[in-house]
Amino acid sequence: MTRKVCLAQDPEADELLATDMFALLVGMLLDQQIPMEKAFSGPKVLADRMGGLSPQAVAEAGEEEFAAIMAETPAVHRFPGSMGKRVQALARAVVEEYGGDVSRIWADGDGKVVLKRLKALPGFGDQKARIFLALLGKQFGVEPEGWREAAGAYGEAGSRRSVADVVDSVTLGEVREFKKAAKAAAKG
Repeated sequence: MTRKVCLAQDPEADELLATDMFALLVGMLLDQQIPMEKAFSGPKVLADRMGGLSPQAVAEAGEEEFAAIMAETPAVHRFPGSMGKRVQALARAVVEEYGGDVSRIWADGDGKVVLKRLKALPGFGDQKARIFLALLGKQFGVEPEGWREAAGAYGEAGSRRSVADVVDSVTLGEVREFKKAAKAAAKG
């Protein structure tokens, strides 16, 4: 069975996300201050420009070389320099802490342990780590004991709060409506 992912809303980019967990992790890292679809398309753009996307290749690339890859038109992110540094820091952490195998982040331990590991990654704060944990559980079958509780509201079944809940264009619209309503409520 082939996993279907609809985060980039582009078949080739989504196929990479469905089959390469490092690409998924990079997409999550890039998901800030740009539309979700652009963020999750970023790993495919990087893979095309680099001839593949491995934690080792990203970690070992020269900082200026990688910044140029990030900034090439169209830029991978609206802040290619700073986000390039974050992507490389993430890749280095995956190589140094997990031997280049991102699945080791969630291979053992309960939801709290996995959340702690995610939060320790460069560029992953509490909210991003909880969303990624929910994405793993809801769409990738990574369900350590207590993962829903550790993910908080993002782990709720049937919710439409985050990227973890986007499975097609309809749910993308529902997540956007939820975020819009949440922003309006915060202002009011």
